[in-house]
Parts: sequence; structure tokens; C-alpha cells
Amino acid sequence: MASPQPNMERFLRDWRQDALNKAQYESAIFIGDKLLAMTKDDNDAFWLAQVHFAAGNYTRAHDLLSKHNLISSNPSCRYLAAHCLIRQNNFSDALALLGELTPAHLFTSNTKRKTHRTTASRGTRAGSKNPERQPDHLSEEEWSTRRYEAGMCYLRGLCYAKENAFDRAKEAYKDALRIDVQCYEAFTQLVRNSLMSPDEEAEFMQSLDFNTARAPKGGDDPELRTEPGDYVHMLYQTQLSKYGSPRAFNAAVESLSTHYGLEDNADLLLARADLLYTQCRFRDALAITAAVLQEDKSNFPAYPVHLACLYELKQTNELFLVAHDLADNHPEHACTWLAVGTYYLATSKIADARRYFSKSSMMDATFGPAWIGFAHTFAAEGEHDQAITAYSTAARLFTGTHLPQVFLGMQNHAMNNMTAAEEYLKSAYQLCRADPLLLNEMGIVLYHQDRLKDAAKFFRQALLVADETGADPHAWLGARTNLGHAYRRLRLLDEALDEFDTVLRDGGKNAAVFCAKALILLDKGLPDDAARVLHEALAVNPQDAIATELLNKALEESAVGDVASLMGALSTELDLAGGGEGERGEGEGGGGAGGGGEMDRFEMELEEKKVAARMRMERRARWTEAGLGGGGKGKSVMRGNARGAGGKRGGGEGEFEGDEKGDAMMDMSDDY
Repeated sequence: MASPQPNMERFLRDWRQDALNKAQYESAIFIGDKLLAMTKDDNDAFWLAQVHFAAGNYTRAHDLLSKHNLISSNPSCRYLAAHCLIRQNNFSDALALLGELTPAHLFTSNTKRKTHRTTASRGTRAGSKNPERQPDHLSEEEWSTRRYEAGMCYLRGLCYAKENAFDRAKEAYKDALRIDVQCYEAFTQLVRNSLMSPDEEAEFMQSLDFNTARAPKGGDDPELRTEPGDYVHMLYQTQLSKYGSPRAFNAAVESLSTHYGLEDNADLLLARADLLYTQCRFRDALAITAAVLQEDKSNFPAYPVHLACLYELKQTNELFLVAHDLADNHPEHACTWLAVGTYYLATSKIADARRYFSKSSMMDATFGPAWIGFAHTFAAEGEHDQAITAYSTAARLFTGTHLPQVFLGMQNHAMNNMTAAEEYLKSAYQLCRADPLLLNEMGIVLYHQDRLKDAAKFFRQALLVADETGADPHAWLGARTNLGHAYRRLRLLDEALDEFDTVLRDGGKNAAVFCAKALILLDKGLPDDAARVLHEALAVNPQDAIATELLNKALEESAVGDVASLMGALSTELDLAGGGEGERGEGEGGGGAGGGGEMDRFEMELEEKKVAARMRMERRARWTEAGLGGGGKGKSVMRGNARGAGGKRGGGEGEFEGDEKGDAMMDMSDDY
């Protein structure tokens, strides 16, 4: 039936749309209401509900859809009604409206693709081999229906997340992307909330059919039809975990920057800063985040990395300014109180930091940095039980990230619960195998379980991964020091010396490393070289008790060696003198008296030297009995309480002798 006022209807629709475009919601509602009264059209009712939703009138929008019986008849109306309920925090009602049935018949997949999508160059299109997989035959209405169905899967995931059913939420988000790969809201929920491990992210990305991204109409070139899919794939690749594939990330960034002019785009810059942060290149990452925030202070995704870099670099003044500015201008945002908590943590005001981290997590229960910071406050005070509880909560909320498991392992290590520590670190290793921090921690736990070969393997792997990713070498001097200690206890003394020399060369002067090097030199029977190294240690820290004790021992051994050499020389000289005198006395007669006097003097001097040597050897034996020296070469004279010693130090039978008494000076370094 033709409308009696077609021109007026067209006029009112244009007016409503113009008002909506200009965010003049009162005008749009006023005109939309008159239009609906004139036409009684379901489409006009839907658009009026859209205007109410945009204006924040969620109850009115939902009631309007219900009044016109549109919720059950149309996917777009059901999506809008469910969205209204979610905005009113009626998650159970929203889930009941959406239902739990997944529209699996709408899934598109790319399981036939055997190789990874190539994003290194614009001219290589992995999807061009299967252009027929893009369902171009679908009408615009059918495409719209698919996208609303994907949107409803996304809303279903939000409802599951509010009910703490995170596994079901993750599957709902995945379903949304399987239906519509352009549903970025579902993708960002998966990635920013760390719901997938790096390996799982790569596998899921491989399963998606990016060729379903809609290309402009009228293009017959297969390259042009697949270009939108490649573009979306590259954009998503930049948002994935930076522990996954740095090469794929760099290729995607390079292509987007070169061919599409996104080199100064904030999202790509932040992705690069995130990669630099994982590589412990804090100053480089901070330079990028500072530039992004200078352009847009309200770019909240930039703040977690920015704050973390400021904390690592101990820039407390800058932290104060950032936190103060956010508190003044954005008190409603969770990131604001993360900044305040980070400032208090950096200034060792732990109770205040805990309060603001807690406030941030309550404002946004899915804000991972706030939960991690909250747990860190307990760890900073040595409250291991509370820290374990907080880290466990973070591990439950963010199942795809390995960091809570790493911190749980560290806390159990601090409590000398090595078995639990190893289990947590193994769980983290299953999620991520490319984090040098994790590999170093696993090596430390194995070291203190006397599994030295396995420990050395993880230390080497940590250094290898750090080198492959271009990480800052200074950030991993702790792992290299630990590797040197593992080599020392494995009796690979030359390899241990090489590692300690590298640490001293790259990391500057370190008294503990000097002492470790001197101990190896003593073990190799080089007390003079050891004494020289220990003098360097005391130049760094004149009050170092371990270096002082080791130096005394080195000088003692050096003196004993000098006496032994002198005794050997005197014995040789005595043999030569005695033979000559005897022959002369027999041949010449009357010469025996003079030769006997000379012999007496030699014997007296020799006896004095023997007595002195005997006294030194007795003193050395007393040192050994007192526990200040082990074995014949003065090994491991130190005591200490370095982190991770764990009560049991050194090896069992057949290990390096000195480690049975005290190896704490050689204990592992946890610097990272």
C-alpha cells in the first residue's frame, strides 16, 4: 500500500538522520516519533529505538522494541534490545534474550589453508588461492543479518564474562569472529583480556577466513577482492601477544606503514612500544608512549605500558604528574587509579598503592594491570600467602597470560616450596616459551634443586631468546651470572670464567661477581690472580666481608706456595753444595772443618724455613676445620642469604666441595 505522504516521510527521515548525525538527539527523537506515528513502519520504530540508545535512554529503547513486537522478529532488533539490557547491567535477562544456542551454520573457516598468511609484502596474497571462498553471492540483507548474529555472540560473551564463566566467554568471542571476521569488539576482548595464549592466538588466527572481509563492489580483480582480508589480518596481527612471533609482527607493521601510511598511527605505535617493553627496552618504549600521549592524553590504552616504563626507570616525578593529571580530568576511569597506585608503589607507600590498585580493579574487573599491581603490593611486603591469593585470582581471570603463573612460582620459591614453584613455572611455560624472565626463574628453581645441567640449559635458553628478540643485554645480566654459577658448580671452570668476564664487561663493576671469579681462580690454583681480582672487588665495596675473607685466604695460599718453592730451591742448592764439600774434604784433607761450618749454617736456615712452613700449614688446617676452607684449594669460603638459597645449599656427594658448606655468595641472581 502506497504511503499517502511519501514526500513528507522522506523529508522527516532525512531530518531525523541529520539530527542524529549531529548528535542532536532531542531533535531526532522528536522527529522520529512523528515519523513513526505517520508510517507505523517497523523500520522507523527500529531507528527511533537506535536514537534512544544513542541518547542513553536504554529503558525507553528496550520498551519501544517490545511494544512493537520487534525483538523476536528481527536479529537487529534482538541485538539492540540485548545491548540495552547489558547497558542497564541486566546480564541475566540479556543472556536469556540472546539464548545460549550458537549459530554454527554461519561459521566460516579457513582450515584448508596449509601455510601461514604472508604479510611481508602487499603483492603476496595467501587468500588469492581461494577467492571462491568469499561468499559474494550473499545479499546486503543477508550480510547484515550475519553481522548482527556475530554481534549477539559478542554480547553473549560479555554476559558470560560478568558471570565469571570466562571459558564460555572466550568461545562466544571466537564464535563472533568465525561468523564475521570484522567483529573487532570480540577480537579486542580476546586479546586485551589475555584469554588466549600466544600459541592459541596463532592457531585461531590461522583458522579464520579473512577472505570474507567485504570488498568494494564492482572489482573483478582477485587481488583487489582479497586485499581487505589481508589488511584486516595485518591489523589484527599487530594486536597479538608480543611473545608470539616478532617476525610476523614486524612484517605486518612494515606493510601497513609502507603501503597504507599508518607509520604514525597511534595503535601501531603502541603495538611497537608493547614489543619493546617485552624486550626490556624501557627507554625506547617510553619514548613512543610519551609521543602518543603528547598527541592525545585521553588515549587510555597507552597508559599501562607508559606507567610500567616510568616505574622501571624510577621516574617518580613524572609518575606523580601523570597520576595527578588523570585524577583531575578522568576520575571515572580505571586507568587513573592504576597510575596513582603505581606512583605509590614506586615511592614504597605500599598500603596506599594497594588501596588504589584495588579501586582500579573494582571499577573494571577485567583490567589486568590493576590485579597484577594489587598482588605486587603483597609481594613487596613479603606477605607471600596474600600475594599467592591475589596472583591466583589474576590467573583465573586472565587465563591466556603466563605472568600470574610466573609470579606464583616466584612466591612459592621465596617460601622455599620448590615443588609448587616448579609446577607453577611449568604451567607458565606451557603458555609461553619465549619469555626470558620465565626461563631464568625456571633455571633458578632447578639450580636450588641441584639439577645443575637442567638449570644451565634454561639459563642458556633465556639468553638465546633475549638475543633473538633483540632484548637489552643489560636486562639479562642476572641470567648470565646465574649461568656462570651453574657452570662453576658443574666444574666447567673456564666456561664459568667466560660468563663472569662477560658480566663484568657489560654490566660494570660488581663486587659479588668479582668474588665469584676469584673463587674459581682459587679453585684452579691461581691465588695470585685471585688476589688481584679480589682487590678489584674491594675497590668497588671496601666493606665486603666475603671479598676480605677470600683475599686473606688467597694471600695465605700464595705465601704457602712461595715457601714450597723456596724449600725446593734450597734443597737443590744443598745437594750441590754437600757433594762438592764432601769430595773436597776427602781429596784435600784438612778442608772438612771449613766445609762443616758452612753446612751448619745452611742446615740452621733450612730448619728455620721448615718450622715457618709447618706453622703456616697448621694454621691452614685449623682454617679448614673451622669451615673457612674446603678441600685442598680453598673453595667456597662464603656464607650468605641470597634469595633462593632455600635452606639447602650446594650439591650432594661428588659435587664441588665448598658448596656443601655455604654457597650463598654464589647464589642465583633474580635481576631482570
